[in-house]
Amino acid sequence: MIHETETIDLAPLAEILFEVGHQRGAVIPILQRMQDIYGYLPKEAMQAVSQQTGIPLSQLMGVATFYAQFRLRRRGKHLIRICDGTACHVQGAGKLVNEMAKQLGVQPGGTSPDYRYTMEIVYCLGSCGLAPVAVLDDKVLGRLTSDNLIESVEALE
Repeated sequence: MIHETETIDLAPLAEILFEVGHQRGAVIPILQRMQDIYGYLPKEAMQAVSQQTGIPLSQLMGVATFYAQFRLRRRGKHLIRICDGTACHVQGAGKLVNEMAKQLGVQPGGTSPDYRYTMEIVYCLGSCGLAPVAVLDDKVLGRLTSDNLIESVEALE
């Protein structure tokens, strides 16, 4: 499902379509470049690509929903990934998730209403010895408590 609440500047699509839009099999590169620009695949941009390339919107959506790399919803400015793999789960990852939801107003898999944060639950970050672990944007944090995770998130701003 595609959700939008803001107007999207479609001008950057012209360059993408000029460079790769005419190439056969260019759907994935077009979507990748579009997501690089917007951070996700906005409805208006998907419709514009369909109209300008002749690629049916259903085909674009099929590719976008098949590959996990593509997002149809806007993410927050900051991405919080909390591990709930076995080691992290045993060490209290669930408590971290619940406290983050309470403090930030964002549910797992969701984005805060102000688009400041997106929280995702992942099932292994490869740092089991540091459990529980989270990644804030691109920074790995280990041996977390609710308090130090919240402090780290607040320090992002």
